[in-house]
Amino acid sequence: MTQVFADPKTADQVHFEKAKRHIPGGVNSPVRAFTGVGGTPVFVSKAKGAYIYDTEGRPYIDYVGSWGPMILGHAFDPVINAVKTAADDGLSFGCPTPFETTMADLICELIPHIELIRMVSSGTEATMSAIRLARGYTGRDKIVKFEGCYHGHSDSLLVKAGSGMLDIGEPTSKGVPADFAKHTLTLPYNDIEALKAAFEKFGSELACVIIEPIAGNMNMIIPTKEFHQTLRQLCTDYGVVLIFDEVMTGFRVGLKGASHYFGIQPDLTTFGKIIGAGLPVGAFGGKKEIMECIAPLGGVYQAGTLSGNPLAMRAGKAMFEHLTKPDFYEELTAKTAYLVNGLKAVAKKHSIAFNACYVGGMFGLFFSENLPKNFNDVANADTKRFNEFFHAMLKQGIYLAPSAFEASFMSAAHSYDDLDKTIACAERVFLELVAS
Repeated sequence: MTQVFADPKTADQVHFEKAKRHIPGGVNSPVRAFTGVGGTPVFVSKAKGAYIYDTEGRPYIDYVGSWGPMILGHAFDPVINAVKTAADDGLSFGCPTPFETTMADLICELIPHIELIRMVSSGTEATMSAIRLARGYTGRDKIVKFEGCYHGHSDSLLVKAGSGMLDIGEPTSKGVPADFAKHTLTLPYNDIEALKAAFEKFGSELACVIIEPIAGNMNMIIPTKEFHQTLRQLCTDYGVVLIFDEVMTGFRVGLKGASHYFGIQPDLTTFGKIIGAGLPVGAFGGKKEIMECIAPLGGVYQAGTLSGNPLAMRAGKAMFEHLTKPDFYEELTAKTAYLVNGLKAVAKKHSIAFNACYVGGMFGLFFSENLPKNFNDVANADTKRFNEFFHAMLKQGIYLAPSAFEASFMSAAHSYDDLDKTIACAERVFLELVAS
């Protein structure tokens, strides 16, 4: 019998009001505010395995996983033990440690087209640094990004398209100078003709193209292989640095990431907190000739006192010992497929316009007849129905990404009983939606 929780907003509202006294909007990252779905965010006190627990001890099956890095589940004992051991030796040194070398060697062995790698403290720092490096390497200023892709909150990347597809961009956030935006060209995602037109007009001025190879910040969009092949060839032809932002997809969609999934070798790749098993960390790496432009070898400056933090490095090593075991990703993918196919089946049973996609442990859910191919398709899906679905699932103890524009994640800790419960909860919600 599935437990139906009492409305959790009362306790959470108290915490939310307290938080808003001294934290802007009551949150330290905007998506946590539930702005996209409405209502009051769940305040979490602890997590274990596939579950998070609110401040009153209520469990929720978690499909966010700290936005992806908890691929082994929350509070995985070997990772926690590694962090405890590392903490006994000190939290931060501001000096090199052998653990940084171990992590660098591991990533470069797993992904051979990464020849050199630099550890940083966040995904935003990784993408910001990679773009600076590409500009320094090429001597060019302009960059290309894609509508619906998010690469952190650095100034050059908070830009939307101008009035025309090939116009200069304009800031999407106050505080970003227009002079920054004019160097950023925003193109529609998964659109080969737009790529060709952009390179024909600006190819010789472009320093880099940065892209989520599988988009996870407009929900989940899997582009065509032809799109990536065209992008790779154009970057090669025009001497443009191709940056794969794998902050979300790296080591989540597969051991070798999205680049291996598509058979594409980018020039630079960025990673996020998964390499530290969820601790604050990031990295960027790629071709030796490009990476050697970074200080102290070259003139492109990048630095960070907390870069290669020993706790994150040792936690990441403990995690990778499990990710590299035989059949890990096959089993993870099988669970994701089971959930996605189960949700689609019960939606079809009740004539709900619903679609879903997945790769590895990452999946997207859409209330639409067809699977979206770009940001406009996602924006035209039924957001109102998604929001209703989200809250109805939350009330039954299922925690999904709190936005119709965010991907969700599976972990090795999810059991098939958890997945069956999730599918059963969804069927009850679909029945409610049909009746409403």
